[in-house]
Amino acid sequence: MNQPLASTTVRTTCPYCGVGCGVLATPQADGSVAIAGDPEHPANFGRLCSKGSALGETLSLDGRLLYPEIDGARVTWDEALERVANTFTQTIAEFGPDSVAIYGSGQLLTEDYYVANKLMKGFIGSGNMDTNSRLCMASSVAGHRRAFGSDTVPGNYEDLELADLVVLVGSNLGWCHPVLYQRIVKAKAERPNMRVVLIDPRRTVTADIADLHLAVQSDGDSALFVGLLAHLADNGVTAPDFVAAHTSGLDATLLVAEDWSVARVASATGLSEKSVALFYDWFAATEKAVTVYSQGVNQSASGTDKVNAIINCHLLTGRIGRPGMGPFSVTGQPNAMGGREVGGLANMLAAHMDFTPEAIDRVGRFWGSDRVASRPGLKAVDLFAAMARGEIKAVWIMATNPVDSMPEADAVRAALAACPFVVVSDMSARTDTGVTAHVRLPAAGWGEKDGTVTNSERRISRQRPFLALPGEVRPDWWIVKEVASRMGFEQAFSYRSPAQIFAEHVALSAFENDGARDFDLSGLASADYGNLPPTQWPVRHRPAARMFGDGAFFTSDGKARFVPVLPPPPFAPAPGSFILNTGRVRDHWHTMTRTGKTARLSAHYAEPFVEIHPADAEALNIRRASLVRLSNRHGSVVVRALVTDRQRRGHLFVPMHWTDQFASNGRIDALVTAKVDPFSAQPALKMAEVHAEPVHTRIYGFFVSAGRPVLDAGYWAIAEAIGGTRGELGWFEEPLDWSEWLRAAFGLSGAAIVESVLDARSGRRNFAVIEKGRLVVALYTAPDPVLVSRQWATDLLVADNLGASAVLAGRPGADMPDSGAIICSCFSVGINTITAAVTQQGCSTVEAVGACTRAGTNCGSCRAEIRGIIDASRLQAAE
Repeated sequence: MNQPLASTTVRTTCPYCGVGCGVLATPQADGSVAIAGDPEHPANFGRLCSKGSALGETLSLDGRLLYPEIDGARVTWDEALERVANTFTQTIAEFGPDSVAIYGSGQLLTEDYYVANKLMKGFIGSGNMDTNSRLCMASSVAGHRRAFGSDTVPGNYEDLELADLVVLVGSNLGWCHPVLYQRIVKAKAERPNMRVVLIDPRRTVTADIADLHLAVQSDGDSALFVGLLAHLADNGVTAPDFVAAHTSGLDATLLVAEDWSVARVASATGLSEKSVALFYDWFAATEKAVTVYSQGVNQSASGTDKVNAIINCHLLTGRIGRPGMGPFSVTGQPNAMGGREVGGLANMLAAHMDFTPEAIDRVGRFWGSDRVASRPGLKAVDLFAAMARGEIKAVWIMATNPVDSMPEADAVRAALAACPFVVVSDMSARTDTGVTAHVRLPAAGWGEKDGTVTNSERRISRQRPFLALPGEVRPDWWIVKEVASRMGFEQAFSYRSPAQIFAEHVALSAFENDGARDFDLSGLASADYGNLPPTQWPVRHRPAARMFGDGAFFTSDGKARFVPVLPPPPFAPAPGSFILNTGRVRDHWHTMTRTGKTARLSAHYAEPFVEIHPADAEALNIRRASLVRLSNRHGSVVVRALVTDRQRRGHLFVPMHWTDQFASNGRIDALVTAKVDPFSAQPALKMAEVHAEPVHTRIYGFFVSAGRPVLDAGYWAIAEAIGGTRGELGWFEEPLDWSEWLRAAFGLSGAAIVESVLDARSGRRNFAVIEKGRLVVALYTAPDPVLVSRQWATDLLVADNLGASAVLAGRPGADMPDSGAIICSCFSVGINTITAAVTQQGCSTVEAVGACTRAGTNCGSCRAEIRGIIDASRLQAAE
């Protein structure tokens, strides 16, 4: 465990999603860190989700990159920094500034982002700095800018509680933004007349609170909101004074929308006319309406049009900038907003300024540089495509893992492998991107970083350090400024602290800003950085909670723009193909470099899976829990079948988290086509076309091990467990010698005694290695998916005085009850424990189960599953 800086409680901010929850971190005497929600932070008021609650379990130095490396060998910082600076300088001299690039991340702090953007766009002179925020928020940025003249989120989280109608579009808020979801749950419980509409092809856990679930065909949301605009106009549900005084372009927009009747919308979306009409009537009748949208809207080849279709409806009704109403983009990463503020996207300069002659001149004078980039740079997909063509000769990747997260990820891996010079700054020593690097630089992680992040409601919060920098780890801003200095720009990068960088960021936001630009932090010019409270921008004299309530926008004439949107035709995959949707699960984050370190967060879903409708599974002869191959021209993956009617017919869902570090072949973004939105260049990560087929699996297996094995099997997936590791296996051909396979995979010494039992009739075979009453490894195999309780077997790793017979039995005895598959990750409560509370103790509500077991009483993101268990138990009892 890393060494604490102090023993006092430190107020900081969660490093996961864009909710931006406040966290209280208290280092303990034993080296651990106690984590709690900050009750005074206005984003969460003390709530934390399962990931946030488990942050203290992710802080070990296991798997950390602690020292600089060149070509895999440890070097000094001077050697590494000189190599980076010299190579970038030489490359620029030979091929020009556009031959180099930086690819950043919403995991960077604003101060890190600011310095990196300043180096690339201000002094190298190229626009080639983009970020993984291109993959999650670029369409919102483009939609905001088209409508408002600026990338401004109008409202705040309080509006979700004040609204009488909350419309969730392409957002599994219950899993991806659980704290916001719980704020809505609480508001709805206090005001039962509040309505929630969920617009999503999948019936996710968020549907648990929905009064109406519209399971639209993929990309059908454009037609739905264009039709809503027509319905509102036809029925006179407009704000004529607001529209006349504060908007332009309505006539052209309605001309495109007027033919979108309820019947036509129903046909384009796959919904019934009755459900479309009901949604339209609710929206028309409810002034206090908030439309919350996320990746299901943004990650589309028509994402920007979807954003503007939503905004159009709010502009027409004047429902914007006032309490309880407005369009609301919720961001995916902790600092996607902060990155946008400093120009982290390739088409932005800095402080929300564009590449206009006036802005280029202004930023150049402020930075004291005559080399400011004069045009936008390459956006993410184009950046890696240019690399593959040999046009990008040197790239610096910071705090992200594009080999797994980019579309056509295998092509991205090949592009990096062919690039003459790749630098990776990361906290993790084991990433699929890191293995492509010529130079690896050890960067600070959460708990060690010092800076700011900005959440989805424009609220700037401090991340404060409570752990010392381990090894030779350094903050990202320090690494960038040292390279910049060695490239000859020392005077402009003479920073000594993140506070100094933030002060410059504040000053640039206010520089020659008479209110014409939305991003203005001038009110923080004399703020105490160390004690900076969570603060919403803009901050001219005092923070502004909402924007546009006065009808003043940031376009040239001060009016908002209606944008005509022509919905795309419904996407029809080729016969026999499926539409693939990708996304997140509840307890994991991005490519699991942090959440993959905690057993608690791996217990809910421990391997990559595909959700498939029962009818589709039956047609393909895909059995429950069997292995499935998904493929297209870009590649293939092998994942576990999760057969569920939550999924639409013809659609599949696979989470994006698994990498080569955690599974044999689970990198789902390798199958996603690099098709992008024409305005935002955001990839359509939720609409790939794939084939699905069962994988012939000779033997299935499940293991628990005290150590981390090196696995040789056709399929494997590994996860952390308390006391060791756990994993799933599949062999396409049975090993010739099981004992030898076990010894090789688990590093067993020749003296280790492998005990086994074979059920010849069923073909099930179990193996165990026990030393001094403690389990070394247990392996359970069968011709079908192994039925052994995972939680019971995992608990064996921490048991004492074990005998081989208890392990080989493959089922719990009376002395070791089985809690079952984990449902509540916050308190590690299994399905059997919850079922017993229902059937044996009479718990008939989620609240009663919570009082009995604690399940569902923290972040609440498991409440829908608990309710499902209650309903299933009631149904079984009725039979």
